Amino acid sequence: MQIFEIIMLICFGLSWPISVYKSIKSKSTKGKSAVFIIAIIIGYISGIIGKFVNHQISYVVILYCINLVVVSADLCLYFYNSKREKAALQ
Repeated sequence: MQIFEIIMLICFGLSWPISVYKSIKSKSTKGKSAVFIIAIIIGYISGIIGKFVNHQISYVVILYCINLVVVSADLCLYFYNSKREKAALQ
């Protein structure tokens, strides 16, 4: 049953836009970890690959991809904000 996987992806998926919004609003990396975000990205990529390897391609892959895009945006914002913070210190 994929229902529990769908619920997990939706719950995680709801939290990432909030994280992205906070990154944009705060213009800070405070409370963020690039290593953690990268680990999440690796997890989503692994989930997508697993679906293809096991020939379980369904609409669940779309949820993985949406989450992957939003988390990747958060990682980009992390590096952008990090660069801004370093420039402000100089």
